[in-house]
Amino acid sequence: MNHVLYGFGAGFRHRRFLAEILLTTPQGLATEAIVPEELRESGVTTLALDFDGVLACHGQPEPLPAIREWLNRCCRVFGEERLFILSNKPAPVRIEWFRRHHPAVRFISGVRKKPYPDGLLQVAGLAGSKPDEVMLLDDRLLTGVLAAGIAGTRITYITAPYVDLASSPLHELFFMALRAMERAIIGLCRG
Repeated sequence: MNHVLYGFGAGFRHRRFLAEILLTTPQGLATEAIVPEELRESGVTTLALDFDGVLACHGQPEPLPAIREWLNRCCRVFGEERLFILSNKPAPVRIEWFRRHHPAVRFISGVRKKPYPDGLLQVAGLAGSKPDEVMLLDDRLLTGVLAAGIAGTRITYITAPYVDLASSPLHELFFMALRAMERAIIGLCRG
């Protein structure tokens, strides 16, 4: 609960940053539209990836089949050791999937949840990167996007997160409403 209260306070302090991200990110931006080679060329050396909405639908145990080739491509471009999963829900089944398929990709755990910047700062430290060389992909304004702004890392705001209403309608509707509320709040408070 502390991270929620912190998020509202920090969100207000960083409202201009959040509004800029909201206004400049194209609608319909999905994870697989991100080109790893272009990120690398722009100076990104390390990727931090949220899980829910970015690699899979909420609550799923492993990345979607459609995103696995994209993950393989990221591993080729950056090296597995420079990819990190920064999820507020690092479930053991997810960690095990990565151990089997991408053993050098690390999950960040034992830090305060986003929007605290701790996880992103740990990513930068473990990778030996400067914060502005780290790119986070996240689908939530008041958690991941805000954490990136506080930590001084780069952010790609995923505006078309993965959703599966058929499998988990209440869960997905909750997060859809949460994202819409975040966009509305940032839209109102950007001044």
